[in-house]
Amino acid sequence: MKDRAMQALYLLALEPVAETTADPNSYGFRAKRSTADAIEACFHDLAQKNRAEWILEGDIKGCFDHISHEWLLANIPIETTMLSKWLKAGYMDKRVLYPTEAGTPQGGIISPTLMNMALDGMEALLASRFPTEKKVKGQRIYQKVNLVRYADDFIITGCSRELLETEVKPLVTEFLATRGLQLSEEKTRVVHIDEGFDFLGQNIRKYNGKLLIKPSKKSVQAVLTKVRGIIKTHKMVPQATLIGMLNPVIRGWANYHRHVVAKAIFNQVDNQIWRAIWQWAKFRHPNKGGRWIKKRYFKSSGLRNWIFAAEVQELRPDGKRKWLTLANASDIPILRHRKIRAAANPFDPRWETYFESRLRRKMRSTLATRYKLLSLWRSQAGICPVCGQIISVETDWHVHHIVPRHSGGTDENSNLVMLHPECHRRVHRSKLTVVRPRPARGVRKA
Repeated sequence: MKDRAMQALYLLALEPVAETTADPNSYGFRAKRSTADAIEACFHDLAQKNRAEWILEGDIKGCFDHISHEWLLANIPIETTMLSKWLKAGYMDKRVLYPTEAGTPQGGIISPTLMNMALDGMEALLASRFPTEKKVKGQRIYQKVNLVRYADDFIITGCSRELLETEVKPLVTEFLATRGLQLSEEKTRVVHIDEGFDFLGQNIRKYNGKLLIKPSKKSVQAVLTKVRGIIKTHKMVPQATLIGMLNPVIRGWANYHRHVVAKAIFNQVDNQIWRAIWQWAKFRHPNKGGRWIKKRYFKSSGLRNWIFAAEVQELRPDGKRKWLTLANASDIPILRHRKIRAAANPFDPRWETYFESRLRRKMRSTLATRYKLLSLWRSQAGICPVCGQIISVETDWHVHHIVPRHSGGTDENSNLVMLHPECHRRVHRSKLTVVRPRPARGVRKA
């Protein structure tokens, strides 16, 4: 625990340095950046007709486990004595000590930043060796070499297979070798955009000249396997319990893919999940007919039938019965993601207003169908009244009743406040009374 606390302290100083010196198109383990930004960068580099058509898919073999200690000690701006101790500390498993001769600290919170700093510089190297225009025998050749990296997975675009195989790949191999790393021969390949490739759970491919990014087959199969596994191993649990277990899986997967061409695949996933649910219901009642099972487990609402829903004991504020409904992936709206600017730095005060506008836009899209929560978040100016810090998608939130419901409190916004999860636990643990912020602050002892 002391090591983790010390790493956190050093990381506070190292992260702004790493962010300032990072590659513009590196998106993994960096503040305010996500896989959606990386996918949007791929779209920018590949969508138009005059963009690159060949892609080098790169995968680094055991990146975290093989980074050279000598390179890290010589190039990372941290006190070398402390860094050396972390690198050489090893790890314990079943009371056995395993020493480490290479790689970043096992389970260390500083490891992702060290890995990023080891790989930074690849984009600048490619830009210097492969400028946008190159003259060959008096003709202009556009090499179209661009890098998009997320942690240790990356793609490099190029104008031809030969350029990527004979010039780009050897250069990347040499760059990695100085850091004790090497490309995975099994996973590194050169493909044409018409063939397509998988990157970060998405399939990127051109169909008759039009680029479409869809959830990959592996990603679809993975979520269906997980859902079917939950259903199969919980055949006798109450319906509401099963719905509570499935909803986070379905919503989480759909939200991850909501920025790409996914509506048709969402419908297919919903259909497969419905089939698994129907088999679950039939297994529980082998002697009942289909109509009885439908009436027992499925409800209708408006024009929608076959809604897998269970009644819960809690009543709605208007006194009506409350139902817990199985989430549908197809109910998640498709929304184009706006990529972060390559030069944006969350530690630079000049970018403060830019990140504030991105936060507002992100919260609006996240709460687009949850008008009550969005109104509550806006009324607090997006600030947690306990700690005074911003509430965002990354921090998550809990809704707290100022007057508890068992004491007569209502579910109206005037009696609700959004808190960080840890702040919410602190309020209940220390029995604090939260004052609704006007506009943003106020907490006092009960």
